[in-house]
Amino acid sequence: MTKHEFEVAMTCEGCSGAVTRILNKVEGVKFEIDLPKKLVWIESDKDVNFLKETLEKCGKEVKYNGTK
Repeated sequence: MTKHEFEVAMTCEGCSGAVTRILNKVEGVKFEIDLPKKLVWIESDKDVNFLKETLEKCGKEVKYNGTK
C-alpha cells in the first residue's frame, strides 16, 4: 500500500474528528492525523484524487504533498 501525505486546514479537535469520521467510512484505508502540523497520512491503494476528494468532504482546504 502507498502512503500519501495531505495537508488539511485543521485548526481544532473538531476538525480532526471530522476527518476521522470521513476516513473511517472508506474501506481499506489506514490513516494518521497530526493536528499541530495539519497533516494527514493515508495508507491506501485508492486513487489520489479519490482520497483528496474524500478529505475535502470535511469542508477544509486540502493539499496533496506526495507519497512518503
